[in-house]
Amino acid sequence: MTKLKIGVLSASVNAENKWSQFLQSEFYFNYKRNIAAIAGTILIILFLLMATVGPLLVPQNPYNLQEISILDAYKPPAWAEDGELRYLLGTDSQGRDILSSIVYGTRVSLFIGITGMLFSCIIGTVLGLVAGFFGGKIDSLIMRIADIQLSFPATLIALFIMSISGRGIVNLLIALTLVGWVIYARTVRGATLAEKKKEYIEAVKVIGLPNYKILFKHILPNVFTSTIVIATIQVGSFVLTEATLSFLGVGVPVTRPSLGLLVKNGYDVLFSGLWWASTFPGLFIMLLVFGINMLGDFMRDELNPRLK
Repeated sequence: MTKLKIGVLSASVNAENKWSQFLQSEFYFNYKRNIAAIAGTILIILFLLMATVGPLLVPQNPYNLQEISILDAYKPPAWAEDGELRYLLGTDSQGRDILSSIVYGTRVSLFIGITGMLFSCIIGTVLGLVAGFFGGKIDSLIMRIADIQLSFPATLIALFIMSISGRGIVNLLIALTLVGWVIYARTVRGATLAEKKKEYIEAVKVIGLPNYKILFKHILPNVFTSTIVIATIQVGSFVLTEATLSFLGVGVPVTRPSLGLLVKNGYDVLFSGLWWASTFPGLFIMLLVFGINMLGDFMRDELNPRLK
């Protein structure tokens, strides 16, 4: 019991020391002075809160048929003429509250953006490590596949994959992963090529450490910083890609609508004067991607030594 208490106390002290070091770091000092990064962080936190606790606060579940009525279709926003306070941003063609739909749609969009980024990061990082460390035919094969893929627009490749596989969140994640791994692979490969020439790598090779331990225990921690910036910005990119595919009718299914699908549904009546059905979902997409990009730009400037 005494050893356990000592271990817990030691871990607590280490955590406090690391937090103290972070607060005194140059990164945090520059972050406090960067208004855009702080604004981006606030926007991201607000969207995460919206996705997690938002459904508990909105007036209805827009996909529960017992809570919606077709008689409430196309109600204008609350501040407009004939608007109702319970429908703050108005309703759509089925009488669903736009604000409630945006909250539920944000959950889907963020899930797809973050999950797709994680899969792309894992696959691309592993392939980049292997290509950079072993070189030869493995390197040539991985990089030629990457070059071929980069010769086509990412959205076009995703659209082609979704047209073949059909709509669905799983299929969409597969498509995003297949178009997103390349940038990680090329970045990590370049960093690995530089890292493996250093003396400490030669030293661990001499003592007979297995290649997989060299890759994941020594090289990966030193090249992973370069992927953080890519991962941050890619979440916003995937949200836009998903919105584009959903707008074209090959994205998420109608039973799990995202922000992009809400824009598409509202676009059908945009020029009929019912502007709120697509304008508000589009505005939320813009704010989400804007916040991610502002934070991503700051992290790129701080974590890229070439820009120092």
